[in-house]
Amino acid sequence: MNTLSLYKYWFLIIFFFGVLFFCLGLYFLSWDYFVFMDWEILTLNSCCISMILLLDWISLLFMGSVMFISSMVIYYSDDYMMNDDNKVRFLILVLLFVLSMMFMIISPNMISILLGWDGLGLVSYCLVIYFQNYKSYNAGMLTILTNRIGDVAILLSIALMFNNGSWHFLYYNYYFTLTGYFSCFLVILAAFTKSAQIPFSSWLPAAMAAPTPVSALVHSSTLVTAGVYLLIRFSPLLFQFDTSFFLLLSMLTMFMSGLGANFEYDLKKIIALSTLSQLGLMMSILLMGYPVIAFFHLLAHAFFKALLFLCAGLIIHCMNDSQDIRHMGLLINHLPYTSTCFGIANLSLCGLPFLSGFYSKDMSLEFMSMTYFNLFIYILFYLSVGLTVSYSMRLVYYCMTSYVGLFSCCSYNESFTMMRSMIFLVFMGICGGSVLSWLIFPYPDVLLMPLECKLLPIFMVFLGGWLGYEMSFMSLFESIFGLENNLLTIFLGSMWFMPNFSTYMIYSKSLNMSNYYSDFMDMGWGEHVISNSMGYYLLFMSKINLFYQNNNLKLFFSAFVLMGFLFILV
Repeated sequence: MNTLSLYKYWFLIIFFFGVLFFCLGLYFLSWDYFVFMDWEILTLNSCCISMILLLDWISLLFMGSVMFISSMVIYYSDDYMMNDDNKVRFLILVLLFVLSMMFMIISPNMISILLGWDGLGLVSYCLVIYFQNYKSYNAGMLTILTNRIGDVAILLSIALMFNNGSWHFLYYNYYFTLTGYFSCFLVILAAFTKSAQIPFSSWLPAAMAAPTPVSALVHSSTLVTAGVYLLIRFSPLLFQFDTSFFLLLSMLTMFMSGLGANFEYDLKKIIALSTLSQLGLMMSILLMGYPVIAFFHLLAHAFFKALLFLCAGLIIHCMNDSQDIRHMGLLINHLPYTSTCFGIANLSLCGLPFLSGFYSKDMSLEFMSMTYFNLFIYILFYLSVGLTVSYSMRLVYYCMTSYVGLFSCCSYNESFTMMRSMIFLVFMGICGGSVLSWLIFPYPDVLLMPLECKLLPIFMVFLGGWLGYEMSFMSLFESIFGLENNLLTIFLGSMWFMPNFSTYMIYSKSLNMSNYYSDFMDMGWGEHVISNSMGYYLLFMSKINLFYQNNNLKLFFSAFVLMGFLFILV
């Protein structure tokens, strides 16, 4: 079987299982049904090590979504990776990634969750460094080291859970102890590292060094949403203590990424920052106490974000691998189908009414408005929504309008294989949110709010669109964000110096101290005392010893004569 048919073969298998799991999830949801299978492997000190499968509507719908998007990405990669020398290795890594995600989804046991969790981190490292260059190596190292913090937190939570004789999170959801409190804190820490919340945000834009199909899979429905899914499973435990601090961090992540995307010119990094913004939204609504709404937005976001990455991959492919949006322009004439899909995905990301993202984002905003949190959280939430629309409109303006790009010699060719993989995602990007809202919430919650509060999300959408349009052609020298105030631009556009904090600022002080002690001790006093003085002293003593050994007989007779002389004198 050749390589091209191998991609299509795995596409058919994963697509079939994705549709099967999605239909089973809908059946389990309608009948409130679940399957719990427990296989005991080993008993250690009254603590059973067992393989457990938990199949309920949450796990089945999530597995169906992951496998559906994975099948589209594999089919897309059939053409995208056609001329790559290691396309079989790429397919194997993608399949291992999907397998690790399945391990994490279906198990309520922390040990088997750790298998999938570690598998996600390891395979994502291999995928980020797939293009073998220094930039990819640095990005891969930052990715895996940040994720190792979450792995350590999971291991510590397993050690704490050993105290109570169970590693099942179902047990701790209904039996809250001090051990459960610390375990929940460690799980939140692990989820923050995997979902790239502050202060672990810098690895997500750096991971854009991976191939674009990997970005569509990793940053839409798998790796970054693993932390959100884990917290959804632990959500009954989250309600037992105050999560205001973590809520503030997730809100700041949402706001920071929205600001950064408005000053970014790398196409993939803009989409990565939009993913970070939506992860902050999911974490925020989850920590406010609405796990089902967070899961709803997780599913809706996965479809249009995967579509956004696939469209970006085709655009980059046609632009001679250039990711700078200033090189693009008038793509609506050259790539009409891709531009249409790209626009639909962007509008769904903005939350335009009656597209997929509207239902989950509007519901999140309305429920957030009914909570007891303060005005600062309220304003920050709505500003972040406006910034999402702003960078989306700015991206559309640079890529699709009559703006003259810098590239004049590009081969614009829309691959039919790539376009076919976008058809299903376009359908889900348009209708997925409404269908999921009717299925997950068969009896909708009617929130009675004042008219101005009800229309505020729509107002922020249009205000953000106008702001993005204005920022698209803002003068470089006359604006406060121009070259005359470049420090402000650098601060806002570099995620508040978060990449520097995560890399240089952490180890620079320790390295400076170690360099000082190296110069002062190893190359200074240590070199002088140990290497020079000790060597000179040992050489001097060895010469004395050699003198005594060579003149031993003479000294003996001299001492005998001296003692005899002294004896005569006495």
